[in-house]
Amino acid sequence: MFMKAEATRDLIVNSADELFYQHGYGRTSFSDIADAVKISRGNFYYHFKTKDEILDAVIDVRQVNIQSMLEEWEAEWPEPLDRLKRFANMLIVNRGKIIRSGCPVGTLCAELTKLDHVAQNRANELFTAFRAWLCEQFVLLGHDADAEADMLAMHLLSRTQGVAMLANAYSDEVFLRREVKQICEWLDTVVQRN
Repeated sequence: MFMKAEATRDLIVNSADELFYQHGYGRTSFSDIADAVKISRGNFYYHFKTKDEILDAVIDVRQVNIQSMLEEWEAEWPEPLDRLKRFANMLIVNRGKIIRSGCPVGTLCAELTKLDHVAQNRANELFTAFRAWLCEQFVLLGHDADAEADMLAMHLLSRTQGVAMLANAYSDEVFLRREVKQICEWLDTVVQRN
């Protein structure tokens, strides 16, 4: 019974994650999630009493997924510059979803900020995970850990977020690809300067 309950809980969280991404946290109801999972509301409430509890679980899953992805990149790409380019190319790899729904982290953080939601800071930790990892890559490239590496990390993070937002707004894959290419060219100059 525990395995079935755990599987149902995971299914609820994964469905909520996708619905929050596609439609937004505020526009996704308990009924939407229950319908997607194909369970009764009573069974649904056994696992989660509030939508905020589901949001916390979704943020937890996204945090684990981000950490796993970053670890995979470190194993696959031994050079920090290649890892940074892989980060930028994440936009191309996920271009269909980004053009349709934007960045899953950026859209969630923006929505929770507008709502002044209590989970806003927890959601921002998703960006913080990327920021810390990007900063680490710039340090490995020889940039000063105290200021310069973090500034470069924030610059890269902000550029990719801007590209994701505008590619979504204009449904423009050509723009997305062009901007990612320019980001990678910029990364080459950052390495040459150091």
